[in-house]
Order: sequence, then C-alpha cells, then structure tokens
Amino acid sequence: MNHIISVNNLTKRYGDKTVVNAISFDVKKGEIFGILGPNGAGKTTTLEMIEALREIDSGNITVADIDVSAHPDEVKEIIGIQLQSTSFFDKLTLREQLKMFCGLYGVTTDVDALLADVQLTDKAKEYVENLSGGQKQRFSIAAALVNEPKVLFLDEPTTGLDPQARRNLWELVESIKGRGITVVLTTHYMDEAELLCDRIAIMDEGNIITIDTPKGLIKKLLGRGFKKEQIVQQANLEDVFIDLTGKDIRE
Repeated sequence: MNHIISVNNLTKRYGDKTVVNAISFDVKKGEIFGILGPNGAGKTTTLEMIEALREIDSGNITVADIDVSAHPDEVKEIIGIQLQSTSFFDKLTLREQLKMFCGLYGVTTDVDALLADVQLTDKAKEYVENLSGGQKQRFSIAAALVNEPKVLFLDEPTTGLDPQARRNLWELVESIKGRGITVVLTTHYMDEAELLCDRIAIMDEGNIITIDTPKGLIKKLLGRGFKKEQIVQQANLEDVFIDLTGKDIRE
C-alpha cells in the first residue's frame, strides 16, 4: 500500500468525554492531507496522537510502518512538527538554534540552506524575539525540517498572518511537497485547504464525517441539491489587496 500513515479505530477520552471517537483513515505518501473541523472537533488531539505526543487510549497508528504506541521515539525521529505555538531559546540566533537542533537529532544539515528555503537568510544572526509573525512561522517550519522528515505536521500554520505572508507560506508548503515530504495540516481557512490539499478529512465532535478531494467534496454537495447565488468574478478582495500592495513579504 502507498500509505505512510495508517490510523485504525483511534480513540481518546477525557473522563466521560470522548474527544476522538474510533476514527480510521490513511495518508498517502507525498500528498498534502488536510484535517478540517470546528474548534473542539478533535483535530489537534488526533495530530498529537499520531505525533506520539499524546497517549492513545485505544486503536492503532503506524507512521512509515512504525507502530506509534510501541516505538514513539522512532516515530519522532522521522517526523517534523510545527505547532500552533512554538517556543525557542531567547538568546540564540536563528542559525545557532538550527545547529543546536541538528545536534539534538544527531544529523548534519546545511542550516543556511534551510534558512534560504524559508526566505530568512538575512535573519540568520537575529533572535527569534525580533521576528515578525510570518517570519516566526517560517522559522518554525525550518526547525521542523532539520531532521529531513518523512512527514511534516502543520497545525494551523497561517493563523494571524497577513495576505502576503499567507500566500508565501502556501508556496513554501507546496515546495516541501515537491521534495517528496508528506504534509498533514489543520486549518480554519477553507480557501487554504482547497488550494493546498490533495485530500481532506472533515471532523466534528470527534468523528470523521467524510474524506475526499476538495473537488470531490464539492461535487458531492452539489449532487445533494445544494445551490447558492452564483457570482462569477475573476478576482476577490484578497487579490485586490495583493495587487495594490505587492506580493512581497513585509518584514
């Protein structure tokens, strides 16, 4: 099977509340797989169990054929994680931080090339505290790529970013996919999911309601008789904003 992640009957409970309810799905190698849902749907908890950061109550997960419950440390060696909120050391430069992460993983990675990949070459000697929101997000992705992971997890990576920074990060995610890295992401932005994701799982109240491609999900909705007022236009307000202010990132 061409699957890099397999989730089977995954369940997580807190007391009497089931936050992830016996869900099952697979992620294909090299795809961008989105998990969408309202707040409290169980998205982040699901990711944290796949990432071996949260205990699994029942069910089974494998990542690159490694059982997450049995070998959590092995899983952590082959994945990269960009969390909603990431903390870094205050008085280490970006270059020094990445070198430190290389030492922790026991790998030799060209950290300057990583910084170039995320357009932070000119910030190599800066501290994280001096970065803008978009720069911090890009640096957290660079840090997640230090160990050349097979799977990269992005938890709401563009929340709070301006339009230029969002579009730049979309291009970065697509370039990461182009390197053969599987990407699993959560987002509240439907346009982001539609643009980036090869397939999408929609969660609600701990359950996966459906999984399909963005086009497949839309086709099913239309097939159920859904209609709305049709407004055909070649651009939207964000396109106007980008056109007037430029595509370049404002740092």
